Amino acid sequence: MGTDRLDEVLDATYDCLTRYGVRRTTMDDIAGAMGVSRSAVYQYVRNKDDAVRRLAERLYEQALVRARRAAADTALPHADRVRGVLTAKLDLVLDLSGDSPHTAELLDEKVRLLSDICTSFVAELRTLLTGLFTESGTVAGLGPARAADICIALVMGLERTKDARELLPPASDALVTGLIGAPPR
Repeated sequence: MGTDRLDEVLDATYDCLTRYGVRRTTMDDIAGAMGVSRSAVYQYVRNKDDAVRRLAERLYEQALVRARRAAADTALPHADRVRGVLTAKLDLVLDLSGDSPHTAELLDEKVRLLSDICTSFVAELRTLLTGLFTESGTVAGLGPARAADICIALVMGLERTKDARELLPPASDALVTGLIGAPPR
């Protein structure tokens, strides 16, 4: 299967989702956005649900790559690495929400089609953050996994605010300071 052509199918699926949403998008819409026949689209995806699912997997994987890169960058101070992981999640949410109210459907873990993708994404972020807090240590009585949960709760709260991108740096610095018991470098 040609990866470039599959990417075109997923790009067309995204374009359709921004206009119509998951429920109203059809395979004909996707084919039309690509300028090909519906049967040509079926060479790359089984059906609309498969196209939407693959699109979500691609978007979440791109965000995970950014999060993993931030967590692994030992040249950065610990607080910056934590912020990088949180930024990957926040950017995914804000970008999808900003493109269209319909593309925000790709973030809903209650949607049967996407629930495992959303859940796995947050679990992977939790694992990355837990590793960072295991490395740095946390204040007495608070384990690394609990510190990771607090960070995820912070970014989920910020997702609903108007100035989320501006608030994340000072909020994450303050949070990390409290969680590890030392000021960020």
